[in-house]
Amino acid sequence: MEDNQHTAQTEQSVQDRIRQQIAENPVLLYMKGSPKLPSCGFSAQASQALMGCGKPFAYVDVLQNPDIRAELPKIANWPTFPQLWVNGELVGGCDIILEMFQQGELQPLVEAAAPEQPEQ
Repeated sequence: MEDNQHTAQTEQSVQDRIRQQIAENPVLLYMKGSPKLPSCGFSAQASQALMGCGKPFAYVDVLQNPDIRAELPKIANWPTFPQLWVNGELVGGCDIILEMFQQGELQPLVEAAAPEQPEQ
């Protein structure tokens, strides 16, 4: 009985952490690996498109965070990675990200949401 309660609490805390990440980062990519060292082709393409927008974005490596990898699809109702979140809304995965980038729709979305670079 206690194990089930612990599991439920753990899932809840992971979901809270995910929601906090999404709330705190206006442009957030959940991916496999990192933008500089992606671990799958889809994550590589998605992060390249985002980098092509020329604005800072946050990312979470789901391979380093198996708890997030397990829980995020439940929250997002989206089973695969990468996942791009902008202003708390799921934009989509690799195909959607690339299509939006090629059609010039991703850049203004990211530019509007991205934090301004701090003055040097």
